[in-house]
Amino acid sequence: MKAPARLSVSDAEGRRSVQVDKPVFIIGRRTSADLQVVSRDVSREHARITREADQYLIADCGSRFGTFINGDAVVGPRVLLHGDRIRLGQTDVVDLVFLADDETASGLRDAGSNITSLKQMTAILNGLRALGSGRVLDEVLTLVLDGALEVTTADRGFIMLASEKDELQFRIARARGGRALEGSLFTTSQKIPREVFETGQSRVVSDLFEGDLAAAHGGTIATGIRHVLCVPLCVATIAAAPGEQSHNRTIGVLYLDGRDRGITRSAALVSSLEAFATQAALAIEGARLYAESAERAKAEREWRVAAEIQQTLLPAPQWRGPTCDLAATSAPCRTIGGDFFDYLDLPNGAFGFTLGDVAGKGPPAALLAAAVQSNFSAHAPVARDPADLMTRLNLALLRRAVDARFATMFFGSITSDGVVQYSNAGQEPPVVVRANGVVDHLEIGGPVLGLLGGATYDYGHTVLKPGDILMMCSDGVTEARNVDGDEFGGNRLAMLLRDAHGHEPETVLERVLTAVREFAGREPQTDDITALVLRYRGSS
Repeated sequence: MKAPARLSVSDAEGRRSVQVDKPVFIIGRRTSADLQVVSRDVSREHARITREADQYLIADCGSRFGTFINGDAVVGPRVLLHGDRIRLGQTDVVDLVFLADDETASGLRDAGSNITSLKQMTAILNGLRALGSGRVLDEVLTLVLDGALEVTTADRGFIMLASEKDELQFRIARARGGRALEGSLFTTSQKIPREVFETGQSRVVSDLFEGDLAAAHGGTIATGIRHVLCVPLCVATIAAAPGEQSHNRTIGVLYLDGRDRGITRSAALVSSLEAFATQAALAIEGARLYAESAERAKAEREWRVAAEIQQTLLPAPQWRGPTCDLAATSAPCRTIGGDFFDYLDLPNGAFGFTLGDVAGKGPPAALLAAAVQSNFSAHAPVARDPADLMTRLNLALLRRAVDARFATMFFGSITSDGVVQYSNAGQEPPVVVRANGVVDHLEIGGPVLGLLGGATYDYGHTVLKPGDILMMCSDGVTEARNVDGDEFGGNRLAMLLRDAHGHEPETVLERVLTAVREFAGREPQTDDITALVLRYRGSS
């Protein structure tokens, strides 16, 4: 004789099997029921199962909150099929699965084994997280997904992680047995993972043919997949301030599906998978943060090396010649910047000096600044005059034009008798401080470099007397702002330099930098600051 059917019962007491061995089997809250279920949603005599020949039928006994089979309300007697999930009212405190054949015992043993394996995997992931894992993120994802596939016996699975814009992105897809899946090999649901991600609630689909799911998952059903289990990957966010509540943040989803109803049959298995997913999320987040930290550290090392290289491209910050001396500095607002200064002896016996500022900040500006500086070193010794040098540099930049990238630049040369020839290509006009306190500005030149193909440049000249100071700077000095949004400005700089005549270049430079810092106060530096001070001592 065929063994009677069974009910797989999962509740607060654990998991057990109850034989349906009576012609009429009563389920309800009363103590005389064949299966007693204690819950406010369950009526005293809630439902009954009757056996007719080889069939089992379930009927609702007029309960207050109803009886449901696989989510559908039981209206009249309904035939029970192997694997049907029974819900009493709206409660989830008890999970009932109807088992009509001899798979009952082995199914329960397999479920118990799977739950134990999930708990072991959870412990492994917890230990991995506690060790502050430096494992590569892909390794952690593989460990999580292979473990979930193995213990749930699902056919396939994938993990999707959220991007910075909260868009779910595939990170890994695998089949049971450790086989990677790609492209057309993995036709799957997009709606279910998105729903789980947005709600933070698990989704169990015991049959994709249910309701309106079949139309949305025709491709998945065509592969033979009908049963889906998707759980969120959540991490707890610590409260930012006392009194605030912490909350869970969903970082992605773990999706499993298969041909066998077993992956969705056990509520206890789903609950254990959710606990497993919580630890998996922590391990994944730890691996991701470690990878981001390692990447930041690598980038910082590379930026430091770039800053060191950029500093070696600049000449010494102090120089003293037979008739004049100078002091200069360049402080990028980031690790590297687009400002530069340079100086060199010219073939005609004059001394040449320059200061430039490339549009933008960071690595792009630094690369273009290096190009401008190298072109300056190549063209300055052979140019006829400062205007010819600016024309040469403009054409050199236009041959390697970069969108929205240009440079401002001032170049001057001084002879032993104090004659200065100069050309200003859009740079902040340098200041000349004379013995009587008069301040002149050197403005003659032309447009910025690297922007206009037909640009022409002029050059001017002035004569320095012993003790005269020539000071040039980038707009990071004059456009420095304080907490009120006011700019330091060219007038304030000119007033600051009125009594600088005859002073050491280093002293004048430090005075300017100190004044800018005090003016800005707590306001952070937003642009590169570069300045050069030249003092003419006289031909003797």
